[in-house]
Amino acid sequence: MSRLSRSAESSLSTGGIFSWPIRVYWEDTDAGGVVYHSSYLRFIERARTEWLRHRGIEQQKLRAEHDVLFVVSEIDIRFLSPARLDDELSATIDAFTRRSASMTFSQCILRPTDGARIVEARVRAACIDGSGFKPRRIPDFLFHS
Repeated sequence: MSRLSRSAESSLSTGGIFSWPIRVYWEDTDAGGVVYHSSYLRFIERARTEWLRHRGIEQQKLRAEHDVLFVVSEIDIRFLSPARLDDELSATIDAFTRRSASMTFSQCILRPTDGARIVEARVRAACIDGSGFKPRRIPDFLFHS
């Protein structure tokens, strides 16, 4: 297990590992069919968005009704193995910690067909108000089951 995986201490469980399927398309790759490093950022972003949606949190509604946004404030990412055109990948959230105005996620991108760990990332997302872009507390109602 890597440094990123070992360091993910979760004060709240995601209810197990959350996984979102990703297919690699031409637009995600260079001319040789290898995934661009920036594409992995989109893949892990989609997993966090779908994790929120899975928990019943719709980001547009959250902004419209509560003036709440989440923005990435920090990313620590390790590229371990290349993914290629047409690969079926899985973008996961292994754990997260919640603080008063931010959440930190432990995420991976895996290739289930051979078990390869493609990317590991630790992502911190800050909670801000949508009108002034100032930090704010994460509303408690977001994390009550």
